[in-house]
Amino acid sequence: MKASEAVIDILKDWNIKHVYGYPGDSVNNLIEGLRKAEDDIRFIQVRHEEVGALAASAEAKLTNHVGVCLSIGGPGAVHLLNGMYDAREDGAPLVVITGQVSQDLVGTDNFQEVNLERMFDDVAVFNKRVTSGELVQPLLKQAFKEATTHNGVAVLTIPDDVFKESVKKDKLRSTVQSNYRLFPEKEDVAQAAKLLQQAEKPVILAGRGALSAREQLEEFAQKIAAPVVVSLPGKGVLPDEHPYNLGNLGQIGTKPSYEAMEETDLLILVGTGFPYRDFLPDDVPAIQIDIDPAKIGKWYPTEVGLVGSSEEILARFNEQLSYKKNRSFLDACQKNMANWWEHVDKIAEAKEGEALQGPQVMHELNRVVEDDAILSVDVGNVTSWFAGFFRMTNQDFVISSWLATMGCGLPGAISAKLTNSEKQVWAICGDGGFSMGMQDFLTVVKYQLPINILVFNNEKIGMIKYEQEQMGNIPYQTDLQGMDYAEFAKISGGEGYKVTTQEELQVALESAKANNKPTIIDVDIKERAPLPGKIEWNQARSYSKHMLKKLIEGEGNFDMPPLKTVLKRLF
Repeated sequence: MKASEAVIDILKDWNIKHVYGYPGDSVNNLIEGLRKAEDDIRFIQVRHEEVGALAASAEAKLTNHVGVCLSIGGPGAVHLLNGMYDAREDGAPLVVITGQVSQDLVGTDNFQEVNLERMFDDVAVFNKRVTSGELVQPLLKQAFKEATTHNGVAVLTIPDDVFKESVKKDKLRSTVQSNYRLFPEKEDVAQAAKLLQQAEKPVILAGRGALSAREQLEEFAQKIAAPVVVSLPGKGVLPDEHPYNLGNLGQIGTKPSYEAMEETDLLILVGTGFPYRDFLPDDVPAIQIDIDPAKIGKWYPTEVGLVGSSEEILARFNEQLSYKKNRSFLDACQKNMANWWEHVDKIAEAKEGEALQGPQVMHELNRVVEDDAILSVDVGNVTSWFAGFFRMTNQDFVISSWLATMGCGLPGAISAKLTNSEKQVWAICGDGGFSMGMQDFLTVVKYQLPINILVFNNEKIGMIKYEQEQMGNIPYQTDLQGMDYAEFAKISGGEGYKVTTQEELQVALESAKANNKPTIIDVDIKERAPLPGKIEWNQARSYSKHMLKKLIEGEGNFDMPPLKTVLKRLF
């Protein structure tokens, strides 16, 4: 058989259902193989390779199964890099197949030739160029193995003429996995148990690695009387209104989570690599649970590091630990959180006659999102609005958490719908992030994917504007050209709603929920800084500096608000 057919066999062997990419000269022989296999593998033709890589990365995050994307060599391969780095940073297994100039021309600086092995060297755990048809099968099998073993990116660069070579069919399967389990030493478990029993104010910080251990985490928190703080990718590990949940930490966090970290005498890190040291305790013993030994103590010094699955280790603690009677710290945290929800409700309440703001839009979104929906969240101010004002129950969500690349919302929604056709899917995007890849709404329409895209439109790169102000600077080049995204949706063959009031928003959300079409809801929002739950003095000082600078330099029609208003905004 042809080497291209061997590739298809291995994709089937690994139960790959989607390959995201763009056809072209150096992969056309493989594209022909995908055409013949379309009953088993759908080739999803995106309008930009970056979208394909981000979608494949999102699929890997959502399914915990390897994602696959494809491009030509040269410019197409270059476009893949952002999605590849997103997968690497978030630990998503990804196999990337790229074309290359024909084998006899490699190294001659030919048309569209790029040194792909060198370019991909930093991002990939496996990175090889295939030099003959006979090497296609063993190297592609190894690529899948490396990607899944290391939860990383594996790249195979294959010159197009290699795809045409005849090869012998390899009868050996490539998906055979060895079953193994990691569990920490008894001494380490005993030491951790001793710390847990002695702690009076324990706090759990849970991340994405705890999502598979929801039941065990809940029981663990109850037993040791510990509130649970979540990292952004860990949002949803407990429902947001669960009595033990204090919400997110950091710049997108809540005041109760910040204050709990200030008071704790034992930090328990469960499946998280939370990197923002300033939001963690100064000098408190820590227990860290992680499947990856390289992450133990990497960002916070740990007293005890426990390598293994969160599910299994927490279950073992739940068997051994007794129910803690002193729950005064937990009770105080819960009262603090109840007050915080009242504060959040006041912010999210729409004022009659006033322009909509991000929190109010999230509040209305809560009413229409189904309990098992999937949300794909873009990066920017919408991340803050989502973290603070959308109250997750049993939904799943996907985001570019560590790389934090703008433009991830739409690709994530595409892969979410392709892999979960029966579920409601929402993309939550700012106008800055959405416009980076908005051309691929045409992909949504082409494949008739009933995705609802909510665009928060303030004609600004809002988070960057806030960052510039926080530094004490006058915002520069953060305004965006106005765009009617609802009209764009209609022109593209989908449905679009333009929203300026709360009443229009409610109607649009209900209509989008019911219409079963690719839909964009373009919501005009009033600017609002995504202030964290706790403002540090240097932030307040820099913001005041920005306001004074703007007043002195006479920028635009700036009206200095009363000092009382400024302080209210800040604190």
